[in-house]
Amino acid sequence: MLSLHQSGHKDKLMANWEKMENTEFLHVIAAEYISGYLLKLTFSNVDVRTFDFSSIYNKGIFTKLQNPEYFRNYTLDGWTVDWNNEIGFAPEYLYEQGAPVENK
Repeated sequence: MLSLHQSGHKDKLMANWEKMENTEFLHVIAAEYISGYLLKLTFSNVDVRTFDFSSIYNKGIFTKLQNPEYFRNYTLDGWTVDWNNEIGFAPEYLYEQGAPVENK
């Protein structure tokens, strides 16, 4: 049986780890309520997108977002938009599914 060191895997793993250390993970740095269930989100790569939560608020725990007061009471937890430590979304999902906002 080959060890990690003997197989050359260790060097490959370390090279990949070093690449990851220099990579910034995408996160939400600002959020602004627009209207209805629409938020304008600014990401750590400075892209701005809007995300309409009405497309998912009828599933599971997300039904809590149907309450307008609850929806508007979001916070940022350092990575993403969060509702009462109960509901949060991966920043990558919000980014990929969000609509780009044109710079004016």
